[in-house]
Amino acid sequence: MGIGASIFLLAVGAIIAFALHVHVGFLDLSVVGWILMIAGAIGLIMTLTIYRSRRRTVITTQPPPVPGERRVVDQPDVSQYDDRPL
Repeated sequence: MGIGASIFLLAVGAIIAFALHVHVGFLDLSVVGWILMIAGAIGLIMTLTIYRSRRRTVITTQPPPVPGERRVVDQPDVSQYDDRPL
């Protein structure tokens, strides 16, 4: 559920709970409105939590090489992954 759907549920729930005064024999509409508002609030909290954790991105860069400097790069030993003898 996205932010828009959560806000929509909150709005519809508030309208049903506070603005409508319709009596249905077997259903209490104010309870339905409160349930929709709670579902919208939970959906909004969960959506914002997921978006917040998604935005934590760590970008690392290496400094540019200095002219004349030699870098030693460790190569992994691939012979352990190969079944053929060397």
